[in-house]
Amino acid sequence: MSKVFSDLKTAKYGALGHPEAPFRVLRTHERLTAAGHSPCLPPVTATADDVTSLHGPEHLSSIRNGTFSDADGPAFPGMDNIALISLSGALSAADSALAGTPAFSLMRPPGHHAGKDRVAGFCYLNNLSLATARLQKTKPGLKVAIVDFDVHHGDGTQSLMLGREGVAFLSLHQYPLYPGTGGQNEGNCLNVPLSAGTDGDRYLRAFEPAFGKILSSKPDILAVSAGFDAYKDDPIAGLKLDKTTFKRIGALLAQTKLPRFAVLEGGYSEDLPLLVEPFLDGFF
Repeated sequence: MSKVFSDLKTAKYGALGHPEAPFRVLRTHERLTAAGHSPCLPPVTATADDVTSLHGPEHLSSIRNGTFSDADGPAFPGMDNIALISLSGALSAADSALAGTPAFSLMRPPGHHAGKDRVAGFCYLNNLSLATARLQKTKPGLKVAIVDFDVHHGDGTQSLMLGREGVAFLSLHQYPLYPGTGGQNEGNCLNVPLSAGTDGDRYLRAFEPAFGKILSSKPDILAVSAGFDAYKDDPIAGLKLDKTTFKRIGALLAQTKLPRFAVLEGGYSEDLPLLVEPFLDGFF
């Protein structure tokens, strides 16, 4: 048994020509429904208190008022509420995993570039980090392994999780590329920079030993930033993964038999629904 959490209200914003577009949720929701994954609304409702567990006290209000500074993340009316819905999906997926059912949050906006007081790279709230913090508050001593396979370095997640007890973070990403970080390891954060043109086989040869290193921390649960912009036809990056690679990544994560959940990060190709489905086939 597995769960997909989604809310189509997260598709109710967008800017003409912006790659982080409503189709990402709408078409993927449609595809997963047809495949029998039956997305449902998240049972957990995120609150301002969830946000301030890691973000600054004025961060949510800056999203509400549009006073943040980020050229990649336009200010939209009601964006704070949409960001909270996206966070609700991550929190619900984390709770589901902790209870023994693997889960995926199909929401937007993504989150892994958002820092303590920073909106960045299409990201407003750092959904995965906030879900991790809530898990550890719910279950003190819980050890979490975070895997980020988005094509961009999860710099926001690293900034929030660096040095955090009970957390091991792995990011595989094209380098150099936005945001320009992730060229070396730091503390509990393991970074695997990959050159443009890296294909699926080379990617997995880098993934497997790095994944083994963070599993050596003996985590209780896996938290996954699932970005699909390493796809060979993604318009904003240069890695060359195909849909089979994403299924293999999902299967590698699943073979640990650990409780696990994933949240949607990047992925801007029209083929996104055809990438998420095989990943979940492996992951679930």
